[in-house]
Amino acid sequence: MKVIRRPSVYLVGRQELDNEEIGRFLDDHGVSGWTTDTDTPGELLPELAGRLCYLSFAKPRPGGNSAYLGHIKEVGHGSVLEHSVWNFIITGVSRSFTHELVRHRAGFGYSQLSQRYVDESKADFVEPDCIGDDPEMHEVWRSAVANAQEAYVKLVAALQAKFADVEDKTLRRKLARQAARSVLPNATETKIFVTANARALRHFVELRCNEHAETEIREVAALVLEILQTEAPNVFSDYEFVSLADGTRAAKTKFNKV
Repeated sequence: MKVIRRPSVYLVGRQELDNEEIGRFLDDHGVSGWTTDTDTPGELLPELAGRLCYLSFAKPRPGGNSAYLGHIKEVGHGSVLEHSVWNFIITGVSRSFTHELVRHRAGFGYSQLSQRYVDESKADFVEPDCIGDDPEMHEVWRSAVANAQEAYVKLVAALQAKFADVEDKTLRRKLARQAARSVLPNATETKIFVTANARALRHFVELRCNEHAETEIREVAALVLEILQTEAPNVFSDYEFVSLADGTRAAKTKFNKV
């Protein structure tokens, strides 16, 4: 049994620009001279969308994309940020974490590891630091999850025998695993594929990279924010990290609820 103490976040996808089509649109509308100073899709597309709303291509304000998106955040015109999208894989997280994560619905899409199809007899488990740092509590925790995993293995075997008359092997395994998983704890490690737009991600960061958020989801939110500040600084650089007493981080911005 492997004990996991830290999550991992992988940025696996981002948008591409079709510069020919952008140019064709600008030509067709007599503003072919418009340019911006970023070629990052997550930054350019919100500017393009915002300028479309007000047809402000002909006489842009100085300051480039950073100033434009700064003004967008200042006035709260967050809908244009919904056009920027990223794809993440998050691993080394507990089922408790994903129960909280999937409450974020608008602007998010999810695909999570299935406990009906995937055998959890060799599953890993995620241990909170406040337990793992204490030897006595760690032993209590480790014993509990080990017993749960042992019970799962026994139940899968017994249930497969019970469903022996089911001819389809895949269905037989699924019937056994979907029942046996009921004994697995929230600490069971899982993996989840997440797609989200910039506005939804800002909302996620504000709620979950907050000092009052649960520790595990706050840690993941901080990792996601770090990635996004590198990917699209003009959209996410307004967030500043602050250190908390428990050794984790929170993030704050003056542009809330964009």
